[in-house]
Parts: sequence; C-alpha cells; structure tokens
Amino acid sequence: MNLILDIHTHTIASGHAYGTIREMAQAASERGLKLLGFAEHGPKIPGAINPFYFRNFVVIPRTLYGVEIIHGCEIDVLNDGTLDLEQELIDRLDFGIAGIHVQCYENVGREKNTDNLLSCMANEKVFFVSHPDDDHTPLNYERLVDGAKKFHVALEVNNSSFVKEDKRLNCRENYRTMLALCEKFSVPIIVSSDAHDPSGVGEFALAEKFLREINFDETLILNTAVDKLKNFIRF
Repeated sequence: MNLILDIHTHTIASGHAYGTIREMAQAASERGLKLLGFAEHGPKIPGAINPFYFRNFVVIPRTLYGVEIIHGCEIDVLNDGTLDLEQELIDRLDFGIAGIHVQCYENVGREKNTDNLLSCMANEKVFFVSHPDDDHTPLNYERLVDGAKKFHVALEVNNSSFVKEDKRLNCRENYRTMLALCEKFSVPIIVSSDAHDPSGVGEFALAEKFLREINFDETLILNTAVDKLKNFIRF
C-alpha cells in the first residue's frame, strides 16, 4: 500500500499540537511524502487559533523541503448542524474536513448526529469527514455513506483512532461497517495520520494493517497519487 500524502495534520496553531509548519514539512520529506495538508482545528475547540489565521495562507510557500503544501481546516460540526468557521473563511481553504468533537458537541443520538454531519457535508468546500468511528457520538453508516456519495465527500480512516482505540468506542467495528458500505457504493476514503507532532506525520501503519485485514479495495484510497487527491478536491 503506497500512501504518499497526508492531509490531516495539526501544527502548534491548533493549540494542542507541537510542531511548526516547517518541522512538520521536514518530517514529511524525510518519510518520502509528496504532499502534506494542514487542517488546524476550528475555533470552537478549546485553545484553537483565532479564525484570522485562515486569511493569510498566501505567505506560506507551496513547497517546503520538496513536499507540496495544501491548507485546510478540521471544521467542527455543531449541534445546530452548522460548521464553526464562517463561510468567507471556508472559501479560502484548499479543503475542509468536517468533524464531530466531544469538546464542542453534545451527543444527540445516532440519527440526529448523522443529520448534523450530513448538513455540514453539503458545504461545497467540505471534501472529507474526520474519524467517523466513535460511538460516543454514534452515526448511521448507511446514511453517512449515502451522503458521502451524494455530496462528493471522502470518509477518513484515522490512524490515530487505532492508536487510542481504548478511547474510541467500537472504533474497529464501526470502520468494518463503514468500509464495507464504501466498497459497495464506490465511495472513496482518505487515510490520515491526524498527526499532532512531527513524529506522527505519515504514520499510517495501524490503519494500513486494518485495511489489509479486511482486504479493502485500494483503488478507493485517495492517498495513492497526488493527482488523484488534487482532482478530488478540485485543486
């Protein structure tokens, strides 16, 4: 499994991560990645950056240490079915990742959680859903995969979820259910490190192992070619 890009990473700007942009890019280069994405958290996460951050990407080189750089945001899904970043800033992103985080979201049950996530997936700049694997905020996977197909969204397999599997309720079983549906309906996935430190950039080992165990169709994985990913996000 040749995964050559990692689009879900966090720098010190997220408030609870520990590498700079250049430290993360250097780590990506050392691990042979061709493209690196930064997806700092939306403003509702405790300690997150001021939204003004998302206005000034133009000053950051598009290539660092030989690695192409793209900019996004892991935008928080809120209980009213909206995203926590204003649309004018979302429009400035290369890509958006919609994600439910218990730090700023209250579980309202499987169907309403799914309603709220689908509402956010309808945003034309949201191309990914982060870590849809935790039954602390359960989801209806049939509806999630159907929505991903409808809204041109890839669902994430998050390596960090396997690292902290004891904290992600029914994570492995949920991925089995979700990925079987992704194969059935030809919905693409993205494999992410969710790195919060340079040491985690490009770390996919546990996610890769799981995908091999279930013999997942590699043609549905966006990480295998830069052009494949860039075409998907219309970059």
